[in-house]
Amino acid sequence: ATIYGIGPYALGRQLGVPYQEAKRFIEQYFERFADVRAYLDSQIEAARRQGWVETLVGRRRYIPEIRAKNHNIRQFGERAATNAPVQGSAADIIKLAMIDIHAALRESRSARMLLQVHDELVFEVAEGEAEAFADDVRERMEGAFALDVPLVASAGIGVDWFSCKA
Repeated sequence: ATIYGIGPYALGRQLGVPYQEAKRFIEQYFERFADVRAYLDSQIEAARRQGWVETLVGRRRYIPEIRAKNHNIRQFGERAATNAPVQGSAADIIKLAMIDIHAALRESRSARMLLQVHDELVFEVAEGEAEAFADDVRERMEGAFALDVPLVASAGIGVDWFSCKA
């Protein structure tokens, strides 16, 4: 929530801590991870300059609110400018993984994708194929997009979604 622009009041309520403690946490986070603050600030500046930000694959999110005279609307635009490239890139990456995983689904008669929720994919797979299929999906998800840091995926196998949580 910190990188998505949560303020000390909301963070304090979420964590059940006093305002000052939440404020101190946010300040310390950005002191420790100064490059994160610089990146977020650069996205706000890009939105002000060009009216949009983009994901890692170049998908644009236009943010007219960034130039609003109303302070609250402008703050919303600033949060959107920092949020869209991060969450949008994650959405792009999962979509690329799903395209690649489609090939695995064609090879397996028993597997079918049931659901995508944010960065999770849920499949129904025959019990005897589950381990191999999970390994294949994990590998395809981790290779969906090249980054300077590794993409790490985990898989869980169970009779329902809850029991699959790794």
